[in-house]
Amino acid sequence: MSEFTNVSVAIEANVYFDGHVISRTIIFGDGSKKTLGVMLPGEYEFGTEVQELMEISSGTLEVLLPGTTDWISITGGMSFEVPGKATFGVKVSAITNYCCSYLS
Repeated sequence: MSEFTNVSVAIEANVYFDGHVISRTIIFGDGSKKTLGVMLPGEYEFGTEVQELMEISSGTLEVLLPGTTDWISITGGMSFEVPGKATFGVKVSAITNYCCSYLS
C-alpha cells in the first residue's frame, strides 16, 4: 500500500537515536495505529510493548530477532514480525522507510 486515507496524524514526531530514526503516528477510524518512519544508516536496538509488523517500503537493513543469533537481510518490499515485550536489533545500511503496525 502506498498511502492511507481517512486517518489522523499526531503533530509531534517520535524522535529516537539523536534524530537518526524519526516516525509519525497515524490513527485510523477504528482506533488502531501505525507509525511511518525513516531510519538513517546506523545500528539500533528497539523494544516492543505489543507484537509489531515492520513493513520496509525502501532501503536496506539487517534485523536480529529475539531469541535468534543470525542477522536477516531485509530490503524494500519485505517485512518481519517482532513479538510483544521483546527487544530486537537493526543494522541499517541505506536510508530505510518503514511502516510499523501494532498487532495486539
